[in-house]
Amino acid sequence: MKRHLALLLAVLAAPAAQPAPIAWSTTEIAAGRAERGPWRMNESRWDYVDDPSVALDARGEAAVVWVDQARKDVFFQRVGAAGEKLGAPVNVSRTAAVFSWLPRVVLSPDDPARVFVLWQEIVFSGGSHGGEIFFARSQDGGASFSAPLNLSRSQAGDGKGQIDRHRWHNGSLDLAAAGNTVYAAWTEYEGALWFSRSTDGGARFSAPLRVAGGEDRPARAPSLALGADGSVYLAWTVGQDRSADIRVARSADGGASFAPARIVAPSAGYSDAPKLAVDANGVVHLVYAESSRGPFDPARIRYTRSTDAGASFAAPREISPLGAGFPSLSVDAQGHLYVLWELFTDPRGVARGLALAVSRDGGASFAPAGTVPASIDPAGGWNGSSQGLLMRKLAVNGAGAVAIVNSSFKPDERSRVWLIRGAP
Repeated sequence: MKRHLALLLAVLAAPAAQPAPIAWSTTEIAAGRAERGPWRMNESRWDYVDDPSVALDARGEAAVVWVDQARKDVFFQRVGAAGEKLGAPVNVSRTAAVFSWLPRVVLSPDDPARVFVLWQEIVFSGGSHGGEIFFARSQDGGASFSAPLNLSRSQAGDGKGQIDRHRWHNGSLDLAAAGNTVYAAWTEYEGALWFSRSTDGGARFSAPLRVAGGEDRPARAPSLALGADGSVYLAWTVGQDRSADIRVARSADGGASFAPARIVAPSAGYSDAPKLAVDANGVVHLVYAESSRGPFDPARIRYTRSTDAGASFAAPREISPLGAGFPSLSVDAQGHLYVLWELFTDPRGVARGLALAVSRDGGASFAPAGTVPASIDPAGGWNGSSQGLLMRKLAVNGAGAVAIVNSSFKPDERSRVWLIRGAP
């Protein structure tokens, strides 16, 4: 662990001759049992905590959401810059009869008291698979949340990202906000990619707009990013294709419409789980996982960027060793990039721990990656998100403070969710 900490401090150091130290701390968010019985839809006997996501405000306060499977609900916790919990956990979803999975949380960049949460509710509406996309907002810093809104209202199994007809990941959705506008995207099992926006701070949302996807190329794993000029960028990959490639589409009118998607770096490999970020100069950054022989082969993380609003992308570069997947991406006000990913070094094929790589020159180069301190469960549990690893576990604020969440599951023993903080 000491070696990992020294390596990560070097990765995160400023480019000056005398790097500034990074202070790391850990906050336990939730713990529970680790029981997962046979799947019986919403009657399943499950008892564990899972699925964390995080946002970070300019003051260094973190907003963490996760799922308590025993209670079948999404919970919210605000954590202060010093690691102290600010208040008790708040139930966001409040649907105890229906499982809630894989939430995302976003803070308004203009007012951190405005909190937005998006998640997948396992509602069975008559289609082949259960799933609807729900949203709730808080205007008091997370002390209370509005009644959940169903954004999808379909029978299509919303929130499922299909790999093939027999395998998929849940949590195929994303959320972004700027000013008084909130943006949501999700995919459905049958293949469509949907987008909706609210121009009144989340009170109401537009009718879903179909951006892409179909049964022959089902869309999967959407990622949203916003430019300072009002552009909306949306990336995704596709299922039923062992050589799937990443697509990126841009909206120049705030999400009212999208230009045709461009395929980024086509290859013979399987490209998955894209994440987008746009820096203050308008450069679009993209990371994703790619394996050489299909979706279940060991993968590496690749990085590319666009300096022309997504019209073209540079040749991608590998920034991780083999055994990486499902990245998260953030950028700070100085244009420094932070890329987090799951570590697949366990011989059982499960992820254990997280790794982080940082670029201090806008993506021109990356320092060697290091294992995130305290990201590996000392009790031997593997990383959680058992319903799918399409998560967003990393947040960085403008000053370069880092917030990382993880969960673990050790069958029949213990599950936990925790927050790891890095302060410059």
